[in-house]
Amino acid sequence: MRRLLAAVLVCEAIVIALAIPVAIAVAHTDARAAGIVGGVLAAVAVLLAGLLRHQWALVAGAVLQAVVIATGFVVPTMFILGVVFGALWATSIWLGRKVEGTQAG
Repeated sequence: MRRLLAAVLVCEAIVIALAIPVAIAVAHTDARAAGIVGGVLAAVAVLLAGLLRHQWALVAGAVLQAVVIATGFVVPTMFILGVVFGALWATSIWLGRKVEGTQAG
C-alpha cells in the first residue's frame, strides 16, 4: 500500500509543480505567491511519500488532498485534478488494505 500511495504523492507533486506557471499565466496569480504555495505543496507531497511508514502520514496525505482541491479556487482546473488525486488516494488505501487482508488470511 505504501508504494502505491507514494507513487500517487510523487505524481501529484509533479502536477502541482506544473500548475505553478498555469496559476501565473492563466489565473494571473502573483508569481511569488504561486511559487511559494505550489512549491510548498509539492515539497510536502514528496516528503509525505517518504514518511508513509507512519500512520499519521496517511492522515496528512488526506489533508493534502483537501488542500489541493482547495487550490481550485485559484486555478479552477485544480478542482478536477484534486478530485482525481483524492480518488486515487482513497482507492490506493482501499486496494492496499484489501491486498494486505488477503495476504494475512
